[in-house]
Amino acid sequence: MKNRRPNPIFNITLLKFFVVGVVNTMLGMGIMMIMYNVFRCSYWVSTASNYVITSIIAFFVNRRITFKSKERSIMQGLKFTANIVTCYLIAYGVARPLTAWVLDRTGARTVTNIAMLVGMGLFSSMNYLGQRFLVFPEKIGKQE
Repeated sequence: MKNRRPNPIFNITLLKFFVVGVVNTMLGMGIMMIMYNVFRCSYWVSTASNYVITSIIAFFVNRRITFKSKERSIMQGLKFTANIVTCYLIAYGVARPLTAWVLDRTGARTVTNIAMLVGMGLFSSMNYLGQRFLVFPEKIGKQE
Protein backbone atom coordinates (compact mmCIF):
# COMPACT_ATOMS: atom_id res chain seq x y z
CA MET A 1 0.00 0.00 0.00
CA LYS A 2 1.33 3.42 -0.97
CA ASN A 3 2.14 5.99 1.68
CA ARG A 4 -0.43 8.73 1.00
CA ARG A 5 0.44 12.38 1.46
CA PRO A 6 -1.96 14.31 3.65
CA ASN A 7 -4.18 16.78 1.82
CA PRO A 8 -2.76 20.27 2.49
CA ILE A 9 -6.18 21.97 2.39
CA PHE A 10 -8.72 19.43 3.67
CA ASN A 11 -7.34 18.26 6.98
CA ILE A 12 -7.96 18.78 10.70
CA THR A 13 -6.91 22.43 10.49
CA LEU A 14 -9.84 23.13 8.17
CA LEU A 15 -12.27 21.60 10.68
CA LYS A 16 -10.76 23.58 13.56
CA PHE A 17 -10.75 26.76 11.46
CA PHE A 18 -14.41 26.12 10.61
CA VAL A 19 -15.46 25.70 14.27
CA VAL A 20 -13.53 28.79 15.39
CA GLY A 21 -14.88 30.62 12.36
CA VAL A 22 -18.52 29.77 13.08
CA VAL A 23 -18.30 31.20 16.59
CA ASN A 24 -16.33 34.23 15.42
CA THR A 25 -18.70 34.73 12.46
CA MET A 26 -21.75 34.75 14.70
CA LEU A 27 -20.11 37.40 16.88
CA GLY A 28 -18.98 39.37 13.84
CA MET A 29 -22.34 39.18 12.12
CA GLY A 30 -23.98 40.54 15.24
CA ILE A 31 -21.50 43.42 15.40
CA MET A 32 -21.84 44.18 11.69
CA MET A 33 -25.64 44.06 11.52
CA ILE A 34 -26.08 46.12 14.70
CA MET A 35 -23.63 48.74 13.42
CA TYR A 36 -25.44 48.95 10.06
CA ASN A 37 -29.09 48.48 11.01
CA VAL A 38 -29.26 49.92 14.55
CA PHE A 39 -26.55 52.60 14.62
CA ARG A 40 -26.95 53.34 10.87
CA CYS A 41 -23.21 53.24 10.22
CA SER A 42 -22.05 52.93 6.62
CA TYR A 43 -21.35 49.64 4.83
CA TRP A 44 -17.58 50.11 5.24
CA VAL A 45 -17.69 51.17 8.92
CA SER A 46 -20.05 48.31 9.79
CA THR A 47 -18.01 45.62 8.04
CA ALA A 48 -14.67 47.02 9.23
CA SER A 49 -15.88 47.09 12.86
CA ASN A 50 -16.70 43.41 12.56
CA TYR A 51 -13.30 42.47 11.19
CA VAL A 52 -11.19 44.60 13.50
CA ILE A 53 -12.76 43.06 16.60
CA THR A 54 -13.08 39.46 15.41
CA SER A 55 -9.66 39.39 13.71
CA ILE A 56 -7.91 40.15 16.98
CA ILE A 57 -9.74 37.22 18.58
CA ALA A 58 -9.09 34.98 15.56
CA PHE A 59 -5.35 35.65 15.54
CA PHE A 60 -4.83 34.31 19.04
CA VAL A 61 -7.29 31.41 18.79
CA ASN A 62 -6.11 30.25 15.36
CA ARG A 63 -2.43 30.61 16.23
CA ARG A 64 -2.77 28.55 19.37
CA ILE A 65 -5.58 26.06 18.66
CA THR A 66 -6.16 25.75 14.92
CA PHE A 67 -2.62 25.89 13.54
CA LYS A 68 -0.70 25.20 16.80
CA SER A 69 1.93 27.74 15.89
CA LYS A 70 4.70 28.21 18.43
CA GLU A 71 6.11 31.20 16.58
CA ARG A 72 5.70 34.53 18.33
CA SER A 73 7.01 37.23 16.09
CA ILE A 74 6.12 40.64 14.82
CA MET A 75 6.40 39.24 11.27
CA GLN A 76 3.67 36.70 11.96
CA GLY A 77 1.38 39.45 13.25
CA LEU A 78 2.17 41.59 10.21
CA LYS A 79 1.44 38.69 7.84
CA PHE A 80 -1.84 38.05 9.65
CA THR A 81 -2.80 41.72 9.41
CA ALA A 82 -1.86 41.90 5.72
CA ASN A 83 -3.89 38.74 5.05
CA ILE A 84 -6.96 40.11 6.86
CA VAL A 85 -6.77 43.50 5.14
CA THR A 86 -6.27 41.95 1.69
CA CYS A 87 -9.10 39.44 2.13
CA TYR A 88 -11.39 42.14 3.54
CA LEU A 89 -10.79 44.62 0.73
CA ILE A 90 -11.19 42.01 -2.00
CA ALA A 91 -14.22 40.26 -0.46
CA TYR A 92 -16.20 43.34 0.39
CA GLY A 93 -15.01 45.26 -2.66
CA VAL A 94 -16.41 42.47 -4.86
CA ALA A 95 -19.49 41.60 -2.77
CA ARG A 96 -21.29 44.91 -2.93
CA PRO A 97 -21.17 45.56 -6.69
CA LEU A 98 -21.77 41.87 -7.44
CA THR A 99 -24.83 41.74 -5.19
CA ALA A 100 -26.14 45.05 -6.57
CA TRP A 101 -25.74 43.68 -10.10
CA VAL A 102 -27.50 40.38 -9.32
CA LEU A 103 -30.28 42.07 -7.34
CA ASP A 104 -30.59 45.17 -9.51
CA ARG A 105 -34.27 45.77 -8.73
CA THR A 106 -33.92 45.37 -4.97
CA GLY A 107 -33.80 48.14 -2.37
CA ALA A 108 -30.42 49.51 -1.31
CA ARG A 109 -30.67 48.38 2.35
CA THR A 110 -31.55 44.82 1.32
CA VAL A 111 -28.73 44.73 -1.23
CA THR A 112 -26.26 45.99 1.38
CA ASN A 113 -27.38 43.44 3.99
CA ILE A 114 -27.05 40.61 1.45
CA ALA A 115 -23.71 41.99 0.23
CA MET A 116 -22.40 41.83 3.80
CA LEU A 117 -23.32 38.13 3.94
CA VAL A 118 -21.75 37.46 0.54
CA GLY A 119 -18.63 39.32 1.67
CA MET A 120 -18.42 37.14 4.77
CA GLY A 121 -18.41 33.99 2.64
CA LEU A 122 -15.76 35.31 0.27
CA PHE A 123 -13.66 36.62 3.15
CA SER A 124 -13.79 33.33 5.07
CA SER A 125 -12.64 31.25 2.11
CA MET A 126 -9.73 33.50 1.20
CA ASN A 127 -8.80 34.02 4.85
CA TYR A 128 -8.46 30.28 5.53
CA LEU A 129 -6.10 29.84 2.60
CA GLY A 130 -4.04 32.87 3.62
CA GLN A 131 -3.75 31.80 7.24
CA ARG A 132 -3.09 28.16 6.37
CA PHE A 133 -0.34 28.73 3.84
CA LEU A 134 1.08 32.20 4.50
CA VAL A 135 0.58 33.15 8.14
CA PHE A 136 0.75 29.79 9.96
CA PRO A 137 2.38 27.40 7.48
CA GLU A 138 3.32 23.93 8.63
CA LYS A 139 7.00 23.37 9.04
CA ILE A 140 8.47 20.98 6.45
CA GLY A 141 8.61 17.44 7.78
CA LYS A 142 5.94 18.01 10.43
CA GLN A 143 3.29 15.27 10.49
CA GLU A 144 -0.28 15.76 11.69
